[in-house]
Amino acid sequence: MPSRGKRYTAVAATRPAEELLPVEAAVAYVKSAATAKFDESIEACYLLGIDPKKSDQNVRGTLTLPHGTGRTVRIAVVAEGEGAEAAREAGADEVGGQDLVEKIDGGWSDFDVLCATPDMMRTVARLGKKLGPRMPNAKSGTVSPDIGGVVRDLKRGQIEYRANRGGVVQSIVGKASFADEHLAENFRALTDALVRSKPAAAKGLYLKSITLSSTMGPSVRVDSQSAAGRRG
Repeated sequence: MPSRGKRYTAVAATRPAEELLPVEAAVAYVKSAATAKFDESIEACYLLGIDPKKSDQNVRGTLTLPHGTGRTVRIAVVAEGEGAEAAREAGADEVGGQDLVEKIDGGWSDFDVLCATPDMMRTVARLGKKLGPRMPNAKSGTVSPDIGGVVRDLKRGQIEYRANRGGVVQSIVGKASFADEHLAENFRALTDALVRSKPAAAKGLYLKSITLSSTMGPSVRVDSQSAAGRRG
């Protein structure tokens, strides 16, 4: 196991002794532990009581956090005509049709999210192998006839959450520079969204474990009742 640095060891020594913390105490600690020279992200991690191998127990969705993510999201949009105009007006960083697809196919990747209008998906399809999970798709909300609305939501702080093969969901909920109450509200909004996304086929305890941490700091476990207002 790799050794921890002095900074990490020092902040870990101040970690609260309680096994489970209420949201406000967890937020206060992870902010105090974010001592790096950059504005660290605050990240939530959930272990869900699901069987991801079963198609009826997938957990996936999108959510616009009440106070955004604190990140500057670079958005590229494949659209033409009115769709392209709407994307530009909404603040997309790069907009194009066939020319943009060829640019990406040639190796350009200076974007965080790629979106497209439905009529352009045949053109975008050739990028599937190159983009992998970054490929636009309707389930993640990045393929839509209302492309202007999609761009605005992403700029405001929309995130996509998705359980991996281990039943774990990880997501940013803000930055260490955020006010405590804003981080708590973002965290609870994400937790509530996950509770609403609970598959009907999932049995037993749903929110098995929740942790909160900064990019470079130790994690703490959060009480699920405090996080969601009810038990999972």
